[in-house]
Amino acid sequence: MAQKPGIPKGTRDFSPSEVQKRNHIFDIVKKHFQTFGFQPIETPSFENSETLLGKYGDEGDRLIFKILNSGDFISKVDDVTYSSKKSSSISPKISEKALRYDLTVPFARYVVMHQNEIDFPFKRYQIQPVWRADRPQKGRFREFYQCDADVVGSTSLLQEVELVQLYDTVFTDLGLKGVTIKLNNRKILAGIAEVIGAKNNLVNFTVALDKLDKIGEEGVKKEMLDKGISEAAIEKAAPLFSLSGSNSEQLAALQHLLENSEEGTKGVQELLFIVNTIKELGLKSAKLAIDVTLARGLNYYTGAIFEVAAPEGVQMGSIGGGGRYDDLTGIFGLKNVSGVGISFGLDRIYLVLEELGLFPEEIDRSLEVLFVNFGEKEAMASLKLVTKLRNSGIKADLYPSSAKMQKQFKYANNRKVPFVVSIGGKELEMGSFIAKNMDDGSQTTYTFEELDTFIASL
Repeated sequence: MAQKPGIPKGTRDFSPSEVQKRNHIFDIVKKHFQTFGFQPIETPSFENSETLLGKYGDEGDRLIFKILNSGDFISKVDDVTYSSKKSSSISPKISEKALRYDLTVPFARYVVMHQNEIDFPFKRYQIQPVWRADRPQKGRFREFYQCDADVVGSTSLLQEVELVQLYDTVFTDLGLKGVTIKLNNRKILAGIAEVIGAKNNLVNFTVALDKLDKIGEEGVKKEMLDKGISEAAIEKAAPLFSLSGSNSEQLAALQHLLENSEEGTKGVQELLFIVNTIKELGLKSAKLAIDVTLARGLNYYTGAIFEVAAPEGVQMGSIGGGGRYDDLTGIFGLKNVSGVGISFGLDRIYLVLEELGLFPEEIDRSLEVLFVNFGEKEAMASLKLVTKLRNSGIKADLYPSSAKMQKQFKYANNRKVPFVVSIGGKELEMGSFIAKNMDDGSQTTYTFEELDTFIASL
């Protein structure tokens, strides 16, 4: 007996319904990427190993899928290296390429390679799959899509404003109203660490602060102490644990706290510009909220930091995020090219829309009209009408065989087809067809010449 097939852990098959729903999200995201002036690019699914390795830290390197060289790759490994049994020594000799880990490093490589062809500021979007050898769990897969939009070659804060608007526009169009776009700035976090005397312990300080909503004030204080941050420093940071009020009130409190930090003050001014500009322009349905505990990849971002939270009542992690980075292309030798970008979390957005019932009802209607099959002559007459319907943009099909009517109608029900058309022997003689509305059971007879009238009724 043949072994039942399977798929690799962390990968998924998608049913027609799931693909339709995912495409619904893709289409809306892509539409607004384009209306905001972003241009599409695509990069290869795999890159040279040297492009990827060393760009994500030791943990990231461990999660990169490496591709074995073609041919007799093992013969190129000398006996000493082979006998060492060290993957770090053997791997470079048997693998020169790897699947991309994200879209950001390939984008940086793209900008450097094509810098003389690009008009800066360059607004790019990219929607492609990435691969990570992570431990699969709920909401985390080894193969998944990223939907990124970035602007490189401009330090203007108007780009941050535009990305807030882009988030708001996309989520409003998806029907996902009431999302919260959280906003912070790396300079503020650095300034806080400076004024409390923990400048040399910035990462540990912010990692702990980032957990405030998960482990509470006492938990954060304990973790900070464990990481070597003094009680005096934690006491100075106390106002952060209860920071509340409007965005303007929070920024005023931060301005007072950071008045002796040049970097921190600059971060406050940057957020103040973004908040005031958005206030003047207005948002469609999203809320913009200062969140001083937001850190997201502190070593990566240099300015504004974004994170999008689902509407209240939905238990889900962030559904989007991003920020400003001042030296994206520096890893490939092109210095001082600032950029800012955001990403949409497709899989989590899908789960939220599903939970809230926000996918359009008609999204599963991959077929609008099905012609039942009574036999060879009737099928030929049906095919002529099917062709005309398709030419008019209607999703139409003919059941391929003259099976029992019960089976054909069951197929129509399973496909959620709204109209089933019958051309039997009698209808064939009269040059007519019967259209049944599957929702209410009503039937209407049309002549072949009245096909346009039927189309208008759909």
